[in-house]
Amino acid sequence: MTDAPPYRLFNASLIRKVPLSPSLCRLTFGGADVAAMKTVAPDQRIKIFFPDARGKPSALPITAQWLSIYKSEEPALRAPMRTYTIRHMRADQAEVDVDFVLHGETGPASRWALHAQPGDKVQIAAPNRAFAGDPGGYEWKPPAQADRVLLIADETALPAVAGILEDLAGRHNPPQTQALIEVPSRTDCIALASWPRLRLEWLARDAAGHPPAGQLIVDAAQRATTLVHEMADSGVPSTLTDIDIDSEILWEKAAPQSGAFYGWIAGESGAVMAIRRLLIKERGLDRRNLNLMGYWRLGRVQD
Repeated sequence: MTDAPPYRLFNASLIRKVPLSPSLCRLTFGGADVAAMKTVAPDQRIKIFFPDARGKPSALPITAQWLSIYKSEEPALRAPMRTYTIRHMRADQAEVDVDFVLHGETGPASRWALHAQPGDKVQIAAPNRAFAGDPGGYEWKPPAQADRVLLIADETALPAVAGILEDLAGRHNPPQTQALIEVPSRTDCIALASWPRLRLEWLARDAAGHPPAGQLIVDAAQRATTLVHEMADSGVPSTLTDIDIDSEILWEKAAPQSGAFYGWIAGESGAVMAIRRLLIKERGLDRRNLNLMGYWRLGRVQD
């Protein structure tokens, strides 16, 4: 147990696909190997390896050296790797659910998800049940006493937000929460956990004239008053260094010093950067209470 790595590689096969909305589909993976997988948070990240350019499924060796072997392969030939969130984990049934955003034939993951059939194989890098410690790979770590939560996401972060809302709704006294979620279409507004102190705002691009991805959450953050104004003027200096999101991944983790407020913001990097500037520099929120994560960058590929 003590020598087990926190993350390991798993062989898995598609068991079923269930459409959740026009842009979202739940894929359930299974196999004996999946019983050794685990998750510890609603935004638990995993890596899925899809068939390569020749259509050959990923076949990395299940060893501790799998990542170095992967990196040594010719980039044009190796299996495309993308990051996803575990939506549900049923280790006793050797099943794991992963919600995919479908955006046509524009990338290896969406293309594979559109055409995949039960029995099709992938490999998944995920937390290892044999590892006794914290495997990492997640950022949802709110202080137990947090009574105000701000969630901002686009569709790529919707699976994580759905899990976060379930986590909050299951608490004895769920906190005052404001959730701003951008999706491609009004038909993508799926059912989510709810409670009286949750204010949920869906932002559908098709209802707003199809603006660029991320614009609606930036605009909504500008309007947000329920929590932002209450927690502003923290006394923390508002100096802020910009990040070159075309060469770096925007990924700033919260490190709360007090327990009243907690923010989790994820989506297109340009939009998250604009929200970062708004909340910290303009509105005076303590950056230590904010997770700011560029899940993807418009026009670029991020593994």
